[in-house]
Order: sequence, then structure tokens, then C-alpha cells
Amino acid sequence: MAKIELKHLDIDRGKTWIKTFKDETQADEFIAIELYDEDTNIYNSIYLDKSTAIRFAKTLRTEINKIKS
Repeated sequence: MAKIELKHLDIDRGKTWIKTFKDETQADEFIAIELYDEDTNIYNSIYLDKSTAIRFAKTLRTEINKIKS
């Protein structure tokens, strides 16, 4: 398997990014969303179960569709 890390950079500075991954370190499986701010060197994470991750993805798509290009 390829070792690839996908990060999504912020629009302004590129010093803040988020990445998502499946957290297999826990007994239950979660989708982790990790946020990193280079200016403060702080990591924040949220962990979503499958049903919450699906709902979040739907909400995000809805908000994306509201953006007028």
C-alpha cells in the first residue's frame, strides 16, 4: 500500500490544514478529522462514528452547493 498523506490547506495562508483518516487505534472504528495550525503549533481533532460522518458529509455537500462561483 502506498504511503500517502492528503492534507487540505486553508485558502488564505496555507499554514493551516485538515486531514481525515480512519482511526484504527480504538476498539471502535472512527473517522478522525485533524486540524493543525502552524502559527500556534496546535493540533485539534474530532472523531466521528460512521453515521455522524455520513451526515457531516451530506451537510458539507449542501453547503458547497450554496456557494456561488
